[in-house]
Amino acid sequence: MKTLLIFNHEPYDGTDVAWNALRLAGKLLDGGSEVRLFLMNDAVDLARDACRPPAGYDQDLTGMLKALIARGATVKVCGTCMARCGIYKNEPYFEGAEQSTMQALADWVVDSDKVIAF
Repeated sequence: MKTLLIFNHEPYDGTDVAWNALRLAGKLLDGGSEVRLFLMNDAVDLARDACRPPAGYDQDLTGMLKALIARGATVKVCGTCMARCGIYKNEPYFEGAEQSTMQALADWVVDSDKVIAF
């Protein structure tokens, strides 16, 4: 099964939205799903080494994303959002996070069995 998770939220926005989405991605991988992650809006910061947990936050979301990539999750990041969104505008993405397009997201939506937006 191909599952696409679309991330929209800033990584450390005072909620656990991004953290829960990353946890779900891990469980989907555990179950044998092909996991695709598309980061857009302020979620693009997840794929930047410059993004660090704030003081007192007990989870490293960027580290979690890197671990998912190492386990086989595919990560694409909206290239337009790279320059428009997030705290770390124009900072590079780390290895394993591919700069992408809205067309690539559209193709993934059509080709996925499940699509979930966070």
